[in-house]
Amino acid sequence: MSKKKINFYPGLPPRLRPFTDEDIVCGVDEAGRGPLAGPVFAAAVILNPKRPIEGLKDSKQLTEKRLNELAPQIKEFALAWAIAECSHEEIDSLNILHATMLAMRRAVEALSMLPTIALIDGNRCPPLAVKAHAIVDGDDKVHAISAASILAKTARDAALVALHETYPLYGFDQHKGYSTPLHLARLREHGPCAIHRRSFAPVRELLEPDLFDGL
Repeated sequence: MSKKKINFYPGLPPRLRPFTDEDIVCGVDEAGRGPLAGPVFAAAVILNPKRPIEGLKDSKQLTEKRLNELAPQIKEFALAWAIAECSHEEIDSLNILHATMLAMRRAVEALSMLPTIALIDGNRCPPLAVKAHAIVDGDDKVHAISAASILAKTARDAALVALHETYPLYGFDQHKGYSTPLHLARLREHGPCAIHRRSFAPVRELLEPDLFDGL
């Protein structure tokens, strides 16, 4: 019985594809733009058409169990993959948008194989040495972007679980740095720790309350 053929571009019909069959396509996505603490991560993936992976989709649509099942498959079957990050200090220095673009660039540059085009999830591209094309909701339309989304998400979650060991008062293992009620309550109770993003309003408000008086 022949294997079911997988469409690597389920939401991107051929007439809208900014590449040809000869291109080496790399998918790029990020994880962690919104949290109040920790780094932002990005991943780049070049999938192998001869070793398709079933079940790839936007990481936000997958359970933690399924994410942790797919991430090792991506690393094993892909032609190339890389994960990079920008620290909370870089985020505060550059702003979150520019830090995200930098993490994406680092991921593409860390690939062991040079792509001819990078497909970026979102509406803008980082400066790259290769051709780049932004695709809104790309993690639902391009499997390579879905794979990058999964690697970035699982890597960042693992990093925040590890950081919980150093900063156990904040519950990073539960909310991964996002502004959940638990995180905001712990932040108010204990004040910001070393990995909080000082440029983000809920953290900055605690550090510089005078700036927010009367707002």
